[in-house]
Amino acid sequence: MVRTRILIMGAAGRDFHNFNTVFRDNAQYEVVAFTATQIPNIDGRRYPPELAGRLYPHGIPIHPESDLLSLIRQYSIDEVVFSYSDISFQELMAKGSRVIAAGADFKLLGTRHTMVRSSVPVIAVVAVRTGAGKSQTSRKVCDILRSSGKRVSAIRHPMPYGDLVRQRVQRYKTLDDLVRNECTVEEMEEYEPHIVNNTTIYAGVDYEAILREAEKESDVIVWDGGNNDMSFYKPDLTITVVDPHRAGHEVCYYPGATNLALADVIVINKIDTAPKGSVDLVKRNIAGINPDAIVVEAASPVTVEDEKIIRGKHVLVVEDGPTLTHGEMAYGAGIIAARQFGAASLVDPRPWVVKSIADTYRKYPRIGTLLPAMGYGGDQVRDLEETINRVECDSVIIGTPIDLRRVIHINKPSVRVGYSLAETTKPDLQTIITEFLHRYHDKEEHAYETRFS
Repeated sequence: MVRTRILIMGAAGRDFHNFNTVFRDNAQYEVVAFTATQIPNIDGRRYPPELAGRLYPHGIPIHPESDLLSLIRQYSIDEVVFSYSDISFQELMAKGSRVIAAGADFKLLGTRHTMVRSSVPVIAVVAVRTGAGKSQTSRKVCDILRSSGKRVSAIRHPMPYGDLVRQRVQRYKTLDDLVRNECTVEEMEEYEPHIVNNTTIYAGVDYEAILREAEKESDVIVWDGGNNDMSFYKPDLTITVVDPHRAGHEVCYYPGATNLALADVIVINKIDTAPKGSVDLVKRNIAGINPDAIVVEAASPVTVEDEKIIRGKHVLVVEDGPTLTHGEMAYGAGIIAARQFGAASLVDPRPWVVKSIADTYRKYPRIGTLLPAMGYGGDQVRDLEETINRVECDSVIIGTPIDLRRVIHINKPSVRVGYSLAETTKPDLQTIITEFLHRYHDKEEHAYETRFS
């Protein structure tokens, strides 16, 4: 049998999941290679044979996306499967057009073939863009479930930047687990808030194996999505977070627009800081795409430990890295705190950036007058620390989901920003999830009675 030759375009996450669910041990296909982008230092590796299955005894090579067209020609690729998230429709189809011109088919995989079914209810928290506020929403959902007496585990979208075999299934219960697993800053930003919130969190590479482990200790699974990717699991309730600071993006980014269409509940976040016209545009787009969804409006209030470190000071603002890079946000919680608590000015860090941090500004020139907290490995964490300590400013505002002072030394006064989800309309998430639990229980009772009647 002639096997269809596949190349998977990815970014160390959705690409591996698509391979595991559709192509692994499937003799109809030969996955020749992955390509990688968005994340530093993930190309030049191999998807290991221990994870790739019996058809790939030597694993599968991972090349930079810049080699895409030459790989199609060199290996006579039949199909290119696009498998990463948070990309505009225009950029997506620009890539697709080049693939087609090179002679291969350009393919997107749907939910039916890539969503794994769970034996316990799944609530998926996803978004239309990186940095919309899905993590604070997922933490709120976990709080509500625990207060209802449910055992809950969160499963986070993958960030496998290290040894893929060791990272096949990861469970985080304590902060020591972050150290034991040698987590990057980006991983800590997602895992630490759940741990501090007393939620066990799973992540890794093989998401069916991860799910089966989490099911053993959970009454409900919460999928905590990454970027604006779709859930890896078949959800019983989908909550999609939209961001009026990027109004219109909810209908023109992939796969965020899919998440909008899939949503049972749509949370319009950050209404306390977004212009009314932007909120209204988002509402119109929701009505056009998914008029049956329940819409919840929410604020994202910020707090700081000590506003004196901000008021009247010339401040350096450090924000969540992915939100500024492929999320394309021009500001985050740190900038909002600087404005709200009366900073004299924002200090531009670009004259002082070093090494890999300087590379980030070259790749994403629109970042502007703030510093992305890039930390994909020890060298980049050291570059981040050196950059912060070189900047001539009065103080540093830390707008990241973790306290950076735990992983780097900052040689000047600093203050951390906190932010949470605060619904302003009814029904709120408490009401929605309580009703969901009742409906799910009633459905299970009916199924049991039907089976044994």
